[in-house]
Amino acid sequence: MTAREADVIVIGGGIMGATTAFFLSRRGRSVLLLERGQTGQQASGVNFGGIRRQGRALSQLAMANRALATWRHAAEWLGEDIEFLPSGHTRVCYHPHDAAYFETYAKEARAFDLELEVLQGEAVFRRFPFLGREVLAASISPLDGHANPRLAAPAFGRAAARMGAQVLENVEIVRVEKEGGGFRVESADGVVYRAAQLVICAGAWADRLSAQFGEPVPLAARGPQMAVTEPVPYVFRSSMGVYTSIKEESVYFRQIPRGNIVLGGGPAGPADADTQRASVLPLNTVRQLAQFRRLVPALAPLHVIRVWSGVESYLPDSEPVIGPSSKQPGLFYAFGFSGSGFQIGPGVGETLAELVDTGSTSIPLEAFSISRFAAQPAVPSECGTS
Repeated sequence: MTAREADVIVIGGGIMGATTAFFLSRRGRSVLLLERGQTGQQASGVNFGGIRRQGRALSQLAMANRALATWRHAAEWLGEDIEFLPSGHTRVCYHPHDAAYFETYAKEARAFDLELEVLQGEAVFRRFPFLGREVLAASISPLDGHANPRLAAPAFGRAAARMGAQVLENVEIVRVEKEGGGFRVESADGVVYRAAQLVICAGAWADRLSAQFGEPVPLAARGPQMAVTEPVPYVFRSSMGVYTSIKEESVYFRQIPRGNIVLGGGPAGPADADTQRASVLPLNTVRQLAQFRRLVPALAPLHVIRVWSGVESYLPDSEPVIGPSSKQPGLFYAFGFSGSGFQIGPGVGETLAELVDTGSTSIPLEAFSISRFAAQPAVPSECGTS
């Protein structure tokens, strides 16, 4: 069988892979995007949908800002609505040390072009009168918001295909290797794909491919605990979450214009990369709802109408792997976003496309190098969602 060829192969059709294919196609490169299931099926389609820059590690903010520019242009560039709503994002806290951190983070983030408004005490309730009175402070990012994760990655994939990318679904990759001046990629059904450059964006399955190049990583699979309520009048404009080191308190919600409230957070649930399945634990949902009643007492009467999860990938330091291989020229990675990849995805895709196409990027990537795991055993660690 003749191998299919392109300039670049991208493995993984989530938000990272789909946006990388999109931006490479805009640069005129021929692309093969290979997805083991359906585009956007796993972590990129089951997450909260938050377009949140605040609260990220400062090293991620340059890419997060780049991503926000794409979210703003998404309807125009993609030719379809992915329900991006720049409604603002608000973080609140219950503990004095967290309130102090809001002030510190806001000062540090200003150097990275992220402007935040921090409110303390009664000023919080004048702005958000529906909040529970345990809240001590709020940090507001007015330009952030949310989008529909079910729509985003598939829309970027379709846009890439219209520009000439070959987007192939239900293609499970089992073998990757360097071959001559390029790469050979083989699927489970024996089809071979070749390209001069290779980008691995395979989420919770990426370590199985990186290990074939001698770059194992301690990747762990976890399942977000998501729920949605019945529709009620649209009153919560800003998406909102609790900043805390106590995992059970760390919940978040957003309301969509048709009225439903999307809920998430708290401890992660079980996920299995082998079976590609993840579960919502009933006890987690019960505890989530208790925290939402604490955060917004008026939410108490609402009924949950659906819960869901998916397979997300986590790394011990909660920082992703982004950038070139430390061993093979022409090989690049983007995975391990530890529950925080959706917003930053288009920024990662644009940065990788720039790096693949030109050999350099203005976005600092040193903090995300896969080489930081070179001296560590590849044993999955216990990590929670962020």
